[in-house]
Amino acid sequence: MAKLDSPGIGSSTLHGRGVLAVTAAAVILAGITASGCHAYFSTHNIQVSVIPSIVFGLVMWLWWGVLAWLFWLNARRHPNSLRFSAQTIILQLCVGSVVSFIHLHAIQLSLHVGYAWPGWQEAYAGLNYITLARFGMDLLTYFFVFAISATLHLQSQRQLDAIQRLELERQLSQAQLKALQMQMEPHFLFNTLNAIKSLVIQGRNQEANRTLTHLDAILRMTLQRRAPEKVPFTEELYIVESYLAIQQVRFADRLTVRIEATDDARRCIVPSFILQPLVENAVQHGIAPSEAGGIIETSAERIGNDLWLRVRDNGLGIHAPSSGGHGIGIQNTRERLSHFYPGAHTLTAGPLPSGGYEVTIQIPYEQAVSA
Repeated sequence: MAKLDSPGIGSSTLHGRGVLAVTAAAVILAGITASGCHAYFSTHNIQVSVIPSIVFGLVMWLWWGVLAWLFWLNARRHPNSLRFSAQTIILQLCVGSVVSFIHLHAIQLSLHVGYAWPGWQEAYAGLNYITLARFGMDLLTYFFVFAISATLHLQSQRQLDAIQRLELERQLSQAQLKALQMQMEPHFLFNTLNAIKSLVIQGRNQEANRTLTHLDAILRMTLQRRAPEKVPFTEELYIVESYLAIQQVRFADRLTVRIEATDDARRCIVPSFILQPLVENAVQHGIAPSEAGGIIETSAERIGNDLWLRVRDNGLGIHAPSSGGHGIGIQNTRERLSHFYPGAHTLTAGPLPSGGYEVTIQIPYEQAVSA
């Protein structure tokens, strides 16, 4: 899984955007303070440069923007520093007291710098920011900035945790889907190779060659698929037809195949290998055990907004030897349908009263995108 940013890292995170907002607010307040100071001098006909007003405003307010950035940068190394806990509050009380003390002295120093302009000294001489009341207001502002930073950091952390969980769940689902795909394809391959081996032993070389040709077509199409996702139904149908052609070579007159698919069905997309394992089950557990063989019918049609797929055989049905769920195909198909269509599909499987076995799948109809 790709490594996601740790909580608090990156200007695109909620916390980073919050810090930018605090800084922007501090700059705006600094500008308002500087403008207010200069307007005061202008009203009283005092000629003073705008420089001391700007310095005073920046020291007064930009301080808090810088502090918000420091909170954020520290959280990158120590995420727990912005958690609401008794230990953190006590620590911040100590740090906040020191920060407020330094801030008030910085403000007072900016006033003294302004004394170089006579008008400034006349207006602000004797103004003292180092008082208990101003210290309390400054400490309260410190905790306000801390609370905003901590809240934004917590929300950012939760969002990133949620993204990581979703990514992990997605990759686990993909891994499970690939495992199911790998489980089915070797199962089909081994059975087919055994059939070819049997034909060779019997000296039916031409039939073995035709079977290899069909197997080659199936494997080529399967290997071209980059992931076990959805494919055009025509590709799925081609694999089923090739597979049944292989089985007809194997069973000769014992197997009759009927495949019907409407035009609408051929224009849709379905999960890959959704039909082949069901058809394989019908062959292995319905037709193969029967000396007389039988018929396998496969149909696909669109009804309303749904696609209906059916695989039916007239084999042994309930009299077939137990196979732990009619082979691995049905269980795998159930799990894959749950992955692709959670709560929006049905799969029914069971013996028919007239004999044989039928599997029916109902899934949402999805139109294939034209190339």
